[in-house]
Amino acid sequence: MWTPNLSSFRGPRYLAIVSALAEDVERGHLKAGDQLPTHRDLATVLGVTTGTITRAYSEAAKRGLLVGETGRGTFVKANLFEDAFPAPSSTEDENFIDLSLNIPPLSVGDPLGQALTKTLTGLAARPGLSTLMGYQPAAGLERHRAAGAAWVARSGLKVDAQQILICNGALHAMTVVFSTLTKPGDSVFTESLTYPGMKNLAHLLHLRLKGLPTDDQGIIPEAFDNACRHEPARILYTIPTLQNPMGTIMPEARRRQIAAIATAHNVAIVEDDVHSFMLSSPPPPLSFFAAENSYFILSTSKSIAGGLRIGYLVAPPRMVEPLATSLRATVWMAAPLMAEIASEWILDGTADRLVEQKRSEAAARQLIATNALAGFRFDAHPLSFHLWLHLPEQWCSNEFSAQLRRRGVAVTPAEAFVPGREESPHAVRVCVGAPRSRAQLEKGLEIIRAVLHETPDPSLSIL
Repeated sequence: MWTPNLSSFRGPRYLAIVSALAEDVERGHLKAGDQLPTHRDLATVLGVTTGTITRAYSEAAKRGLLVGETGRGTFVKANLFEDAFPAPSSTEDENFIDLSLNIPPLSVGDPLGQALTKTLTGLAARPGLSTLMGYQPAAGLERHRAAGAAWVARSGLKVDAQQILICNGALHAMTVVFSTLTKPGDSVFTESLTYPGMKNLAHLLHLRLKGLPTDDQGIIPEAFDNACRHEPARILYTIPTLQNPMGTIMPEARRRQIAAIATAHNVAIVEDDVHSFMLSSPPPPLSFFAAENSYFILSTSKSIAGGLRIGYLVAPPRMVEPLATSLRATVWMAAPLMAEIASEWILDGTADRLVEQKRSEAAARQLIATNALAGFRFDAHPLSFHLWLHLPEQWCSNEFSAQLRRRGVAVTPAEAFVPGREESPHAVRVCVGAPRSRAQLEKGLEIIRAVLHETPDPSLSIL
């Protein structure tokens, strides 16, 4: 008989039972179709009332963990959509553990699937639904832009809906901004280590990236000011909150300094804020301090669902029309149906609930990583999807990554984040959100820890 271990769960007993159930399902201790104890039997074992068990099972059913069958009992719910919507095929072995993708972890019980089913059912009954399948204004429908403004306001930036452009994710928003503001050969400032998507975009648009020195608070103001005087660039691209890959958070005082320098030198700020949703009280956006020359980017991909592909681009009023022209030239418009779903979830609280679940899972996974990598140096925020692992002296990042891949684990070497031809540090990014389960994450981290103690394989050297 399944008996939950409640020692590590706080709060009401019925919620502790639900949490223990979710964890045992996630770890594979309980499988789809497994029968659970009767209310009375489990109540006796745990020393609680049958009402507590009834309440726990009811809550677990709401979360998609259980299903009750009259006359038979209560069972761990199978994934009803597994056959209709199979997981994407992979060229890798099933045992391969990918810790290279900076994506949010899946929440136990498929709350995203439940929310999507409910929303699509409601949309199907709505008159005039087919209008969402027609052409719409490039910047988006008014109600979608208003919902975007509400989502942006959670980050501390209150703007008029007319300043919002609906894009196909954050990277598309970046493409719209940079294709509008730059021409081939222009220079763009970034952190000393930057998002690889920015590197790919710079290659596509023939831009030159110049990395700025950073510390544990982000871009160093004096270095930024000096670069503006001697190596002018048109734009500063930055991720000031939970920076990718270093995980730093630029404090408010530093943000004010960076914004003042950008304003003084007429450098536009493109602020990538896709991770700030993980913080309950993030610092004010950098764009708040340079509103007339900043482009603020938020998306639903990390915070809600990667497949939703809705990005919100906040622009100075004078630049909305030129940006809308570029948006129209790239994809004409973001998919209105996806924007409608995102808007529904933002306005009815579903988005906030999904964010809370991601925070909880990210915190649990970061704790696993902290324990697994104890004794080694790494930088990580307790609510981040990734960590920045500094390698022992015997390793360089490419050799370490190659050795890990031979052992069935993928991480991202530092070279992927270096703008230009600067020397890369001896470090790798390890993503805790990508594994399908906590158990798979633990296994991958165990392999990383083992390789950290090893010496490079001479066969990896190039002669």
